Amino acid sequence: MPQTVWDQTGEHIAGSARKASRVTSVVADAIEDGVEAARRVVKQGGDAAEEFFDDATKRLQRYPVETVITSLAVGMTVGIMIGWMMKRR
Repeated sequence: MPQTVWDQTGEHIAGSARKASRVTSVVADAIEDGVEAARRVVKQGGDAAEEFFDDATKRLQRYPVETVITSLAVGMTVGIMIGWMMKRR
């Protein structure tokens, strides 16, 4: 039985609406997955920073003199390098 233009148009609109609904669902799922991944990365970064801070504290308590000397040497080296770079300009 031949369909009228109105029937075909209605079916086409309904099919487009179903496809749009599926696309919206896929996009929403992708965004949700991205947010969850970002949360995991932030938590892992925070855990790593906390562990680094704890290790640094323990090392400072075990080796206070060596830590101070090393920090002083690194600071002086960085300062000299920055001064040297500024002089070149």
